[in-house]
Amino acid sequence: FVRRNVIGIELPNKKRKTVHLDDLFNSPEFLEGKEALPWALGVGIGGETLVVDIAKFPHLLMAGTTGSGKSVAMNTLIASLLKKLPPDECKFVMIDPKQLELAVYANIPHLLMPVVTDPEKAVEALQWTVSEMERRYAQMAQVGVRNISGFNKCSEERMPYLVVVIDEVADLMMVAGKEVERLVQRLAQMARAAGIHLIMATQRPSVDVITGTIKANFPTRISFSVTSKFDSRTILGEQGAEQLLGMGDMLFMASGARPKRAHGAFINDDALAAFVGTLGVIKHEAAQATAEAPQAAPSLYEQARHIALTEGKASAGYMQRRLSLPYLEALKLTEQLEAEGVVGPADVGGRREVLVPFYD
Repeated sequence: FVRRNVIGIELPNKKRKTVHLDDLFNSPEFLEGKEALPWALGVGIGGETLVVDIAKFPHLLMAGTTGSGKSVAMNTLIASLLKKLPPDECKFVMIDPKQLELAVYANIPHLLMPVVTDPEKAVEALQWTVSEMERRYAQMAQVGVRNISGFNKCSEERMPYLVVVIDEVADLMMVAGKEVERLVQRLAQMARAAGIHLIMATQRPSVDVITGTIKANFPTRISFSVTSKFDSRTILGEQGAEQLLGMGDMLFMASGARPKRAHGAFINDDALAAFVGTLGVIKHEAAQATAEAPQAAPSLYEQARHIALTEGKASAGYMQRRLSLPYLEALKLTEQLEAEGVVGPADVGGRREVLVPFYD
């Protein structure tokens, strides 16, 4: 047996094959997999199906230029979770400063709150997520367990996973960089045991967006095609992503491992909209809680109703500022106003039309 030093050279195919998400959904790896939070990522360079567990990441940072496949990958990630997990097992908080990428998910039953499009309100959503993490830790401490899986095994009240999706973190860093960095760091360091996982994406993998603090707390990273080797080093710690071919070609770096090349799954906008449409339109969890729990204090509800009728504004964010309430409590009030026919349903930006003629 003679040992020889050899090198491998990867050559792009002249005709690229599209990896359809539906094909991965029907694969044994996805159907029979035991992942807590499965993602039908795509295929490896050998053609093998790649299904990964987001719960083991535990947080993910993605970067890539326009046309690289980053937004499609975000959609396949969300669709994989929606396909496999019911709303009582997985919840989402979605932050979409560009207002377009995540709009298709506005009415899915898995949402904890409307899709957040205002960068300033995004900070409030992250603050709420930190509070939710602390609440979950307190619940687990009462039961005497160390993580979400232990809690769900011994408690009648099931604790769902919570996936926080931020589509363009660069926009948030421009508005409130230090606060966003602080909240993301807190969640990245502690949220895993509470079943909370962060998914962040950006088109600008520069050092002012992906700071050292953020990078250190996101061991799992994916780079699609980027413009320079410097951007590749920022996201992966090494060059190579600048040579990717685009359209789903990626370098996937799992926690503590070397980057692995893969071809991401694809789903077009029409297929995604049709898939989301099969999930049904159900009110957000806060609305369901309003129907099940005792009504808000009459005085508080009357104040909210008075504000809606006199000022013509009834979004949860506006009620939160006017009444100095936590976001979810303000959201419950607006959902109660909707149930009473005072205001209409929230649009993608969380705004509500006042249906009853308001007065001066």
